[in-house]
Amino acid sequence: MSFTAEVKDELARVDGPNENAQRAQLSAIMRVCGTLSFRGPGRYSIKIATETGAVARTAIKLIHKLYDLETSLTVRRSVLHKTRNYLIEIPEQAELADVLVELGILAPGQGLSAGVPRNLLRTRSAISAFVRGAFMAGGFIADPRGEFHLEVAVTGEDFARELVALIGSFGATARLNHRRGAYAIYLKSYEDITALLRGMGAERVARVVELARAKKSVKNDVNRRVNAEMANQARSTGAAADQLELIDEAEHLIGFAALPPAVAAFCEVRRENPELSLAALGEEMDPPASKSAMYHRLLRLQKLVEDARGQGSPADAGLPD
Repeated sequence: MSFTAEVKDELARVDGPNENAQRAQLSAIMRVCGTLSFRGPGRYSIKIATETGAVARTAIKLIHKLYDLETSLTVRRSVLHKTRNYLIEIPEQAELADVLVELGILAPGQGLSAGVPRNLLRTRSAISAFVRGAFMAGGFIADPRGEFHLEVAVTGEDFARELVALIGSFGATARLNHRRGAYAIYLKSYEDITALLRGMGAERVARVVELARAKKSVKNDVNRRVNAEMANQARSTGAAADQLELIDEAEHLIGFAALPPAVAAFCEVRRENPELSLAALGEEMDPPASKSAMYHRLLRLQKLVEDARGQGSPADAGLPD
């Protein structure tokens, strides 16, 4: 089961607290994944198509519970995508036109309603149910172990913009993208997605997303630390290589016996430990020396070699960052 299907399955188990909320949810499902046919005054039929069994079950349950309308269900299996397709048909019947008006899908004397059914969305529970139905009908959410992305595909600009506003009432910021004759309402941040999930009633999935984010945070922190350590090691290795070249030059131009004891000791320990950072190298001295002390011995060695060359400072004497 895909992560989207898991979310829709949880949402299908959330019952609206009253008939008004249930009407709001049914209205959104019909509006987003339904097709309305018109054959004359008062003669309507509807087809609701979905690939999710939980959505089909919810739609049929609400249609029968609220209005006891006649329905038929056809289940087909897609050979290409290896998925089931559910088609719910509500044929022409005397009371269907009034039902469509009550659900805010038809406006009396005006045809199809352009926006959301404001008459149904007067309570918090109704708004939650409507957004829940819209997501069940046309929503997608990526597995949070990969990326944070949630979207709802709808038709009609007015409907899309008003749905964005309803999502905003949960404290989530949604954006709108016009895509091939439809509109994609999408959210890409962890905070917005969890706010929307909770607003729709998907508490369990919200916790799953939170856990995925926590794991990502730990993994990213470990990766940052490893990368920083590798970068530091690379810098230390490069600096040590330059220091070894400087030591070889000092031995050739000056000779270790002529170097100050502290500088000669630095050269000896560096040759024995080419992999260590300057701070770690100081711990190998007898007695141990601080990073600052080791740095000043390196500077002193550099100055002695420069004097021995009888010319200006080299471009890079391997001083650490």
